[in-house]
Amino acid sequence: MKVTLIGAGNMGSGLAKHITKAGHTLVITGRDSAKATALAETTGATFKASNAAEGADVVIVATAYGDAVTALGAVGNLAGKVVIDITNPLTADYMGLTIGHNTSAAEEIQKAFPTVKVVKAFNTVFAQTLASGPLLGGETIPVYFAGDDVTAKETVKTLIQSTGFVAVDAGSLKNARYLEPLGGLNIYFGYGAGKGTAIAPKWIGIS
Repeated sequence: MKVTLIGAGNMGSGLAKHITKAGHTLVITGRDSAKATALAETTGATFKASNAAEGADVVIVATAYGDAVTALGAVGNLAGKVVIDITNPLTADYMGLTIGHNTSAAEEIQKAFPTVKVVKAFNTVFAQTLASGPLLGGETIPVYFAGDDVTAKETVKTLIQSTGFVAVDAGSLKNARYLEPLGGLNIYFGYGAGKGTAIAPKWIGIS
């Protein structure tokens, strides 16, 4: 699979490691070209400063939610492509969400790019846990994914499974309205309640 990753931060670094280890072809881009280049060199990916989405089967936006639309708009023609949104629309103190109830970050990205196929995924996994995964406490970490396009969801499911995580179908894209608060709750437990980042949400009996 050909994957373009936008962002070379903590989440991007963890994803890059697993994607290349799984044998996929990875292109990395980001506004900090030095950081993106360094990550590409470390993981065996390729850095592209412009038109980074060209030829990609999947584009992953691993930026802050506030930067996502701008970042996606800078990678070239996205028409028809699968876009994985891993963002959470967090407040400045990371203890709340800026949008919810009747929309989500994923749905807003879909509105901004109506010709792409947005799938929500990876937003409930801490960057540190993602990097060290897919195992946590002897169990495989689940990655919940939600989207409206059946083929796009199958592509994302395949990508998730290839990296060793458990892919759990969370339904249509509007269910990102549930996944994003779940990501927020995980952040509360990790930082607000001081439980640390070696945690991940999992439903018993669902695989």
